[in-house]
Amino acid sequence: MMGSRAAEYEQPEAADEYDGGDGAHLQGPCGISALEQSGVNASDINKLKEAGFHTVDAIAMATKRQLIGIKGITEAKADKMLKASREMVNVGFTTAADVMQSRKDLITLTTGSSALDELLRGGFETGSITELFGEFRTGKTQLCHQLCVTCQLPVDKGGGEGKALFIDTEGTFRPQRLVAIAERYGLDGDSVLDNVAFARAYNSEHQMQLLSQASAMMAESRYALVVVDSATALFLRALTRMADEFGVAVVITNQV
Repeated sequence: MMGSRAAEYEQPEAADEYDGGDGAHLQGPCGISALEQSGVNASDINKLKEAGFHTVDAIAMATKRQLIGIKGITEAKADKMLKASREMVNVGFTTAADVMQSRKDLITLTTGSSALDELLRGGFETGSITELFGEFRTGKTQLCHQLCVTCQLPVDKGGGEGKALFIDTEGTFRPQRLVAIAERYGLDGDSVLDNVAFARAYNSEHQMQLLSQASAMMAESRYALVVVDSATALFLRALTRMADEFGVAVVITNQV
């Protein structure tokens, strides 16, 4: 289905700590431990992590009610956390010029097909959600597998220099497809597989649990792509927040 762009590329190391990258296009969220610099103690930071908050961005986007709902977090502590996080992460007004610059810094992930990339104005945009919909057996899942490989390519080759996370609700994930696609790009199949985190979701509650785990993983390593095949409406709000928080490209599928 997709055209090949075979070449030798370096892949992201499977076990590397994510330091946010050197360029603007790879800057990631600020780890929640940074709040210690503002006087938030380590014990309270651990409580936040246990409650599913892993970045300063997540705290900045939270409500006071959410924070004081965590055992051991008082109203005074919540106020301190919100104040500190919102000083570190801009959640207020900015200029249109700054927004334009941030838009320029966004990267797009190639589909592997120059024709499809052209239709998508470069590929799948990071920091946003893209929905693939169509009838059964029209290539939605194949494209998702393709993206799991291309997201690992260097930015100047249409990739995101990051890992992929694949949540499967339909039982459609096939790792052997990734190996075949990797070979077309001259990539090592085992390394590609190591850079794709996979989970099978069995119900909507399990989906939300997996998203919480995914947030913890993305706070530690560089991820460029999240795939959900396929997503429920209940899931979309949490995915939107994840795209904002981690700057990943989120791709979901649905049948019509």
